[in-house]
Amino acid sequence: MESAKKIFCDVTKCIACRTCEIACAVEHSTTKDLFLAMLERPRPKRRTFVHFIGRGISHSIACQHCDEPPCVEACMSSCISKNDETGTVDIDRSRCVGCWMCIMSCPFGIISRDLDDKNKAVKCDLCPERECPACVDACPTNTLSYETRDTFSKRIKDKDKGYGKK
Repeated sequence: MESAKKIFCDVTKCIACRTCEIACAVEHSTTKDLFLAMLERPRPKRRTFVHFIGRGISHSIACQHCDEPPCVEACMSSCISKNDETGTVDIDRSRCVGCWMCIMSCPFGIISRDLDDKNKAVKCDLCPERECPACVDACPTNTLSYETRDTFSKRIKDKDKGYGKK
């Protein structure tokens, strides 16, 4: 689904502050409050991660909601599916058996296991209750964007030409 919105990261802006990770965990907490979420047990799980590339370069990465997701094919319990309407790759955690085949098949290494919940798979769900994912809204440098691949590509190309700043 080419017109589906996804989370993109402009690596030239990321300062590795990890605000995206915190916002993600808080959004997936019971309380949705930063201070109360830290007291929750089990702790809320982040679904986005800051990856350090080297030479001071870092970027935030979350599930890419692949057009042809290998995790869907690899899932032994068929709990992972591609939503044709939204373009998201969703996990039905009630059906997950914790086999980790999705973890092993993810080309981005972004699916993780929830040690507090029978090792079930956990990954970015694009914050379905929100208009824009929490990590994108929280990013202080506008590194993250929630848009279509075509829109992101055009904006980055224009930026490279010296046009359009976000």
